[in-house]
Order: sequence, then structure tokens, then C-alpha cells
Amino acid sequence: MSAGPTTQLADVIVPTRFTAYSQQVTEAKARLIQSRVMTRDPSIDALLAGGGSTFHIPSFKDLDNDADRVSNDTTGGHFTGASNPDPLKIGTSEELAVRLARNNSWSSMDLTAEMAGADPMQAIGNRVGFYWSRRLQAVFIATMTGVFADNAAAPAGTEHVQNDLTVDIKGASYSAGVTDFSAEAFIDACTTMGDSAQDIVAVCVHSVVYSRMQKNNLIDFIPDSNNPNVQIPTFLGREVIVDDSMPVSSGVYESWLFGAGALRLGVSSPKVPTEVSRIASGGNGGGQDVLYNRVTWCIHPGGHKYAGTAPIGGPTNASTSNNLANAGSWQRVYPERKQIKIARLITREA
Repeated sequence: MSAGPTTQLADVIVPTRFTAYSQQVTEAKARLIQSRVMTRDPSIDALLAGGGSTFHIPSFKDLDNDADRVSNDTTGGHFTGASNPDPLKIGTSEELAVRLARNNSWSSMDLTAEMAGADPMQAIGNRVGFYWSRRLQAVFIATMTGVFADNAAAPAGTEHVQNDLTVDIKGASYSAGVTDFSAEAFIDACTTMGDSAQDIVAVCVHSVVYSRMQKNNLIDFIPDSNNPNVQIPTFLGREVIVDDSMPVSSGVYESWLFGAGALRLGVSSPKVPTEVSRIASGGNGGGQDVLYNRVTWCIHPGGHKYAGTAPIGGPTNASTSNNLANAGSWQRVYPERKQIKIARLITREA
């Protein structure tokens, strides 16, 4: 006598629908994407859809500020054999972005569901999008850690001035009103961009720094245009993004300032983004469900190139060689400081 029909994980989770839903939740819950700091870039989507671990992004530089010439009525030039003025040329820059292929899997034993009275796999499926939003934010943190580490290192050539992205007021020990976050220090960090300081639209801070901003009465709130019941914190007109994954060590905190589109996000679909597996022998024959989920991303900091050697599948978030948080993994390619829409403020908080 054959067994009756059994509802399995594959019957509950339709992979194509689940993948779309998961990605939607990821982008909806990551405040970095909702803000103007990181923008979705269809051109990077297209690069990810092709092959390769890294992608060249060429661009033209601005014209050099050479002195102009005064026109006159002197005969000569091409038709008389006289020398023409040498024409000028436009330069180019080439950024290099890197593919990030990530995955994870979750499983549940049938007996666990029976004993708990609820299906853990349903809970897992409901939370995958939120999981990836946190992992996307971790990629962002690691990438910016590497970019600032590169800027803090002495350049091998003339690609940047050491620490020209950073204002550091941490001092040797805490001093109220001197080493902690203040409007003056924030303005100094913005001013590293010179007359482009107004391009700063957001600042990412640790909750301890945010608490200091609140105590100093520096925060204003504006309603979210998509949901008036949600109030968005702002500081001097810039959105404040609070995240406890911001770098902190022994009371020293980093706050990061960004212009609109300072980072570009590309997303692509792996060959099989989502699949489910039924393992009959799991749990000593009790049965096991496994959900696999895969993503392909690229977070690219404007004006930079990935300078490491990309491992298969792309770099990790680590600070070791060739990975995202390592100083040697990034190099500035835009020539002017004001073209780099990021800045950093380092403070020491009580």
C-alpha cells in the first residue's frame, strides 16, 4: 500500500516567487538603500549578468583648467605651413568593481516541527529577506572600512593625499566638548570636500554617537514621504542613519558622511537563486528539509577601484588581504578630493 500525499517544503516555497520576495524585502529593509547614500545602478546589474569577477567602469575626467588663448588675426596655420597651437586632450579614469557571490542554507528536522507544534521552515522562509538586508549592510560597512583604510595609508603614488577624507578629534583620552561629536566637528568633516560640502546628504553613526547628538539637541525629525507616521532623524539637514555595526574600539567611534550616490549597488540573479531539498535520511530517518538561497551583489564606492585579486566568488567582508575591509583592496582613481562624496569623523565618546 503506497503512502498518501505529503506536503513538503517545495510545495510551500515556490523558488521563483520566493527569490523575488526575498530581494524585495532586502531592499525595503536596508536603510542604506532607502537613503540616497547607495543607489541601484542598472549598468552594474548588466555587468553582473555577464561573466567575470571584476568589471571595468571607464569615465572621462573633466577638462584641465589650462589657460585659454587670446584670439588674433595673424595669418598662418594649416594652409601657410605655420605651426598651429597644440590642441588639448581629455583624460580618462577607470574604476574597477568586484562581484560578490554569497549564499546560505537553513534546515529543519521534521521531528522538530512536530514537537514544537509549528514549522521552523516557514519561519526561516519569512526571515530570509531580513537576513540578507543585514548581510548587505555588512558588505557596505566592510567596503567603507577598506576605503578609509586605504586613505589612511601613505599612497604609493599621487592617487590621494593621506587622510584627506578624515577629521580625527579623538585625542588621547575623553574630554567633554572636545573629543566627542559636535556640530563644529561635523562641519569640519564636511569641509574636507571644500565648496562641495553641500553635497553631503547623510551621516551614518553608532547609537552611542546618536545619543550624544540627541543630548546636544542636534537632531530634528521630518516625516517620511512614503509614511508620514515614520519620523526620519536629520542633522543640519542631513539624514541620520543609526547602525551599531559602525566601527568602534575602546570608546573611539567612526561616523561616516555621504553624498548622494556615493556608492552604487548592482544586483544579479545567480543561476539557481533558490532551491529546496528533501533529505529523507536526515534525523536518522525522521526527515529533513533544507532551503538554499543565493545572491549576487556589487557595492561599488564611487571614484575607486578594487585593487585586490578577487577570489573565486569574490572577496569576503574580512580585513585580510584581497578582502573588502583591507586597505590594499582599494585605490582611488578620481583625481580630485571633491569628486569623492564621502568623509569620516573620528570621535571619542564617554
